[in-house]
Amino acid sequence: MHTLQISIYTLAFLIALALVFDFMNGFHDAANAIATVVSTGVLKPQQAVAMAATFNFVAILVFQLKVATTIGKGTIDPAVIDHYVVFGALMGAIAWNFITWYYGIPSSSSHALIGGLVGAAVAKAGTGALIEAGLLKTIAFIVLSPLLGFIFGSLIMLLVSWLFVRSTPRKVDKWFRRLQLVSASMYSLGHGGNDAQKTMGIIWMLLIAAGYSTSSDPLPWWVVISCYCAISFGTLFGGWRIVKTMGQRITKLKPVGGFCAETGGAITLFTATALGIPVSTTHTITGAIVGVGSAQKMSAVRWGVAGNIVWAWIFTIPASAFMAAIAWWIGTKIL
Repeated sequence: MHTLQISIYTLAFLIALALVFDFMNGFHDAANAIATVVSTGVLKPQQAVAMAATFNFVAILVFQLKVATTIGKGTIDPAVIDHYVVFGALMGAIAWNFITWYYGIPSSSSHALIGGLVGAAVAKAGTGALIEAGLLKTIAFIVLSPLLGFIFGSLIMLLVSWLFVRSTPRKVDKWFRRLQLVSASMYSLGHGGNDAQKTMGIIWMLLIAAGYSTSSDPLPWWVVISCYCAISFGTLFGGWRIVKTMGQRITKLKPVGGFCAETGGAITLFTATALGIPVSTTHTITGAIVGVGSAQKMSAVRWGVAGNIVWAWIFTIPASAFMAAIAWWIGTKIL
């Protein structure tokens, strides 16, 4: 494969931009990991954020880098990748993340990044630049991750209801206030494991294109550590606007419901990360919260709010792709 003529300053700028996206990913998605534990009153927001950030980073010890490989080598033909494509992809994703954060819409940072990559690559080289198998796997999980979250969330809720059928509400509440600390930690672990790797994949693409690494080399450790640090710091700053939507507007949650939603979401994320599939932590936890709400009664879910969130999911890839295509064109003029 050809090596790009790219200055060290441009490379450093693009790596910094990727880490800004990673920081925003943590900032944007902090809400997913902590919304349930905050809205049920188990932890204060600051405590929840510190816990989520810690477990985001601990994921470095748990998961293999399969998701980074899917993003770095499995979505776009490596021959098409250059600094303009990476710039376009990152700017498209960052712009969409900012818009959805501002309006408090829990959209997917992951799909904004995939959309950005698709938009920039197609703007440069047409649809032939896309690797069908990797993209289809990711697109399939747009539907499957919330569905799995829904199924696991509702099944765990039904199982817990059956196991604690003779317990008093007060006793159940006391137990699940403690258990929610475990489930929220596991969810944050899954979030760090899946989401930090997406940015690693982007930086990896860039290093391979610029000739600083080859596709047979392992991912450099400084990339792994800096991406986990960036997402953890982003989580520390938290996306409070989205906490409110996730925690209370979809359905009212008690600690037992929060535990079931986080556990269902965590199981889905662990499975996807083990398979190397980049999934949306936002979609997963939303599906799990809806599953928990509907396991109690269908009217417990505010379907209008859930419907608005689904529209944001549908628009994420096309909108970020469109913005990335414009950013790619701007990048070819200024970089």
